[in-house]
Amino acid sequence: MLSCKEASRLISQSLDRQLTVRERLSLRFHLLLCDMCTTFRRQLSLIRVAVRRYKTQIENNESIRLSEDAKLRISNSIKID
Repeated sequence: MLSCKEASRLISQSLDRQLTVRERLSLRFHLLLCDMCTTFRRQLSLIRVAVRRYKTQIENNESIRLSEDAKLRISNSIKID
């Protein structure tokens, strides 16, 4: 059985990649028995949804835009020589 540390790692990774069948089954079994990790997964999902909504709001808000000058300065400052 997975430890909570291993389960939390898989929960986080499941947001970025598809888990293997073995990982999914191991995680699902762990979550059946562990309320804390189930809560962690739920909270992580809520945070992800909230961040996506916030990102969408910012992208759709015309008053929050960088000026072309600011974009150029940022672009120049991150260029690798």
